[in-house]
Amino acid sequence: MKRLICLALAVLLLILFAVPAFADESVEVTDESYYTKFQGQNLSISVYNWGEYISDGSDDTVDVNAAFEKLTGIKVLYTTFATNEELYAKIKSGGASYDIIIPSDYMVARMINEELIQPLDFANIPNARFLDEEYLYTDFDPEGAYSVPYTWGTVGIIYNTQYVDEEDTHSWDLLWDERYMGEILMFSNPRDSFAIALKRLGYSMNSTSEEQLRDACESLKDQKPLVQAYVMDEIFDKMEGEEAMIAPYYAGDAIIMADENPNLAFSIPDEGTNRFIDSICIPANAKQKEAAEMYINFLCEPQIAAANIDFIGYSTPNLAAYELLDEDMRQNSIAYPDQTVLQNTEAFVFLPAGISTLMDKLWTEILSNDESYSKWTIPAFLLVGIFFSIAINVRRMVQKKKESLL
Repeated sequence: MKRLICLALAVLLLILFAVPAFADESVEVTDESYYTKFQGQNLSISVYNWGEYISDGSDDTVDVNAAFEKLTGIKVLYTTFATNEELYAKIKSGGASYDIIIPSDYMVARMINEELIQPLDFANIPNARFLDEEYLYTDFDPEGAYSVPYTWGTVGIIYNTQYVDEEDTHSWDLLWDERYMGEILMFSNPRDSFAIALKRLGYSMNSTSEEQLRDACESLKDQKPLVQAYVMDEIFDKMEGEEAMIAPYYAGDAIIMADENPNLAFSIPDEGTNRFIDSICIPANAKQKEAAEMYINFLCEPQIAAANIDFIGYSTPNLAAYELLDEDMRQNSIAYPDQTVLQNTEAFVFLPAGISTLMDKLWTEILSNDESYSKWTIPAFLLVGIFFSIAINVRRMVQKKKESLL
C-alpha cells in the first residue's frame, strides 16, 4: 500500500511539474530555482562512473552532463572505471578526489565501514521523493543515509542463439561446458566471478565459509582453460562482433548488445543469481559536497532518470521515471523480470575483511594459475575445442550463405 501511495504521489508531482527534456541540452525541471544557487561561481565537480552508464547525447539522446552544466553553471569533470575494485583502489589510495562516485551495493557497504563516503544531506536532494523505498533503504545502507539508488538489475548469461543451444542456457554449467571452449568470456572481477561459481555449487554468493570459497576457487581454476578472456566493457565488442558466444553479464548491457546484434539473447540460470543496486555516493574527501548533492538531485529528475534508463538499458528505482518509459521497456522481462525470478536472487552484502582479503587472494591465484594437467587433459580440451570451433565456423558459413541467397 505504501508503495502504491508513493507511486501515485510521484506521478501526480510529475504531471504537475515535470516537462520534457530536449536533445539540445536544454531541460525544464521540477524546480528550476533550486538549480540557480551556484551560477556564475565557476564551480566544477568531478564525477567517477562506470563506462557506458549515462545518457551522453549520442543518437539524439539527452546529454545529461551537458544539460546539468547549462542549467546550473557547474562544470562536470567526468571519468569512468571498469570495476568496483578499480573504484575502491582509487578512493582508498587518496590519490584522487571525486565529488560523485557510483559503486555497487557491496562496495557501498565496504566504503561506509571504512568511512570512505559521507552521509548525504537529503534537504539538498528533494527529488529523492521519486525513489522506491525498496531501493532507498537496503541491507548495505539500512538508514539510506549514504547512498541514492541509480539503477538496479540482475546478472545472467548472454549467448549467441545461432551457435548455443537454448536448453543449455538455464544453468551456470554452460560456462564450464567443454564444447564451447574458447568461446566463453568471464567477469574480470572477483566478486561477480566467485558469486557465479558459488551459486553453481549450491552455495550462497555471500558465503563466509573458507571451505566454500576454496571450492569455488577450484571450480574457477577448472573453468580457466575454457575461457577466451576475462572482460568488463570489452564484452560489447566481443559479443556484438561474435568474437565470443557466451558470457555472464548485467541485464541492462544485454539489452543494449541485443539491440546491436539480434542473435544475442539473455537467460537467468535456475540456480539463481545476483540482484544488484548501483548507488550514487559522495566520497569523504569531496571538495564540493553541496554541488554534488545538486547533481544527485538532477539525476533523480524523472525525465533525466528516464533518459538515462532509455540509454543504458538498466532498471530504474525511480517510480516517476518508470512511468515515463515506453510500454516495451516496462514490459521487458530482461529489465523487469517477474517475481518468480526475483525471488530466486540474492543481493551482495558486506563481507568481513578477512573473507574479502581471502577472495582477492584466491582470485589472484586463479588468474596466475598455470597448473599442469595430465598428459591427456590438454589434448582432450584441444580436440574438443577444435571440433567445436569447426562446427561453429561451418554454421557461420551456412548462415552467411543463406543470408546471401535472400
